Amino acid sequence: MTRVFSGIKPTGEVQLGNYLAAVSRWVEGQPAAESAAAERGDQVFCVVDLHAMTVPYDPIELRTRTREVATLLLAAGLDPQRCLVFVQSHVGGIHAECTWLLNCVAGVGELRRQTQFKEKSEGQEAVSVGLFDYPVLMASDILLYDSDEVPVGDDQRQHVELARDLALRFNHRFGETFVVPVATLPPSGARIMDLQQPTKKMSKSDESPQGVVRVLDDPAAIVKKFKAAVTDSDNEIRHDRETKPGVSNLLEIHAAATATPLDRVVAAFAGSGYGALKMAVADAVVEYLRPLQERYAELAADPAEVDRILALGAARAAERSYPTLQRAKRHAGLLGS
Repeated sequence: MTRVFSGIKPTGEVQLGNYLAAVSRWVEGQPAAESAAAERGDQVFCVVDLHAMTVPYDPIELRTRTREVATLLLAAGLDPQRCLVFVQSHVGGIHAECTWLLNCVAGVGELRRQTQFKEKSEGQEAVSVGLFDYPVLMASDILLYDSDEVPVGDDQRQHVELARDLALRFNHRFGETFVVPVATLPPSGARIMDLQQPTKKMSKSDESPQGVVRVLDDPAAIVKKFKAAVTDSDNEIRHDRETKPGVSNLLEIHAAATATPLDRVVAAFAGSGYGALKMAVADAVVEYLRPLQERYAELAADPAEVDRILALGAARAAERSYPTLQRAKRHAGLLGS
């Protein structure tokens, strides 16, 4: 079976764009229950909390966000009996030790060329070594689970290429050790844009609080944000990202939330006013998120159950990754491995 690795960083609150583009697809892609016993572990989902420490952060917020995101993944429908779900730091010793092995074959120059490091460090007086080493830790995450595929957006593709390079280099120097992964783009779908700045992708950042719909927003807040969504002045409903980005964004959100072909959504709202469109999209999103929010509330009210599930996930992750680490240590020449 093809083994797939995906990670999600617990920074900011998960928003509608993240959910539609990534989490909902992870849930849909799980193996069927009847084949789960054979395939468990072939889809690996990790809350990468160690990555969140590479920039200034608040420890209490990190702990809170990590639990929130892990609970959200379970509430969304990721089934620990059909896939592997865990928090990175719960098996952090294995990930950190593998990172050190990979650090010893990584080059300073190739890490300096990483676009994300250059963007995040620009204008900063102090930049952590952790931020510089972020891509090597990500490579460790991927390679420890013998991952064949890593679904990523364009912003993370360079990091997967580095993971490939490090795997190939380690294998060349020390013998066949790591599976060499490939980056895959997720299937095409709605690209959810900011409700206030519809030419910009919706983001987890707090730069546009009224433009971002967070999946745990209460229904009243969701309706308010859609009512205030930026459109344009001609009141014609049609799909054209170039000339009508705001209206097009609303139409695509409605199509995604209702699993309706976009052309049917456009036809259904032809001749309607913008107010009616905004309200319909708000209602559709509220209904789409309702099962997730209800299940999240149930799990959040029982933190001991969440801890139990995550502990099982960590044990399975350790069982899956430890042999890879031992193989790498042995091939690298370390005694007792």
